[in-house]
Amino acid sequence: MTAASPEERVIHVTIIEDDDEIRNGLCWLLNHSEGFECVAACRTCTDVLKSIEENVPDVILMDIGLPGKSGIDCVQIIKECYPRVEILMVTVYSDEDKVFQSIRNGAVGYIVKNISSERLLDAIRQAYRGGVPMSPEIARKVIGYFRGGSDIDLQASLSQRETEVLQCLVDGQSYKSIAEKLFISVHTVRFHLHNIYEKLHVRSRAELVAKAVQKRPV
Repeated sequence: MTAASPEERVIHVTIIEDDDEIRNGLCWLLNHSEGFECVAACRTCTDVLKSIEENVPDVILMDIGLPGKSGIDCVQIIKECYPRVEILMVTVYSDEDKVFQSIRNGAVGYIVKNISSERLLDAIRQAYRGGVPMSPEIARKVIGYFRGGSDIDLQASLSQRETEVLQCLVDGQSYKSIAEKLFISVHTVRFHLHNIYEKLHVRSRAELVAKAVQKRPV
């Protein structure tokens, strides 16, 4: 029997949201939308870590403002244990700094709480298929981070093409417009964004290696 393609598979989603009404509404939407299933709906980071032990989702919708451990901290914990799980932050317009830190910790992007159902489902599909949505605000912070980040190894700095892609995003251009302007394919635009995300996470991975070395018996 041939395995189902990513487009055909049901996408298993876990929700982490402390607002009961929002959490229940998201769960209902997913379970009543073709191609999606809500496998868990949790209030806290502690709850979701227990849930994932039994049922690892494809995508997690993570609220930033959680009781106890914040969504930002929870992202890092989950990605360390389950690196293949894609995490989308659920936030409000004024949270760009927190969103950027979440991306540094391993999140793939974010959606706002007043997003339409159609766009929400599309964002989940994109995350599941390897997409890396990035807003102009976040792109601007990425550029600033690498220009001023003395803690980043020179080999991990952005290439000229990656910087050009980010600058186009800052200017509000779509992936298609960027591809046309730079004479590359949309697939290549996504490839550069993947590389940028990898470089954003380089320090956290280096810290993990350092911890492992420290724990190694002499």
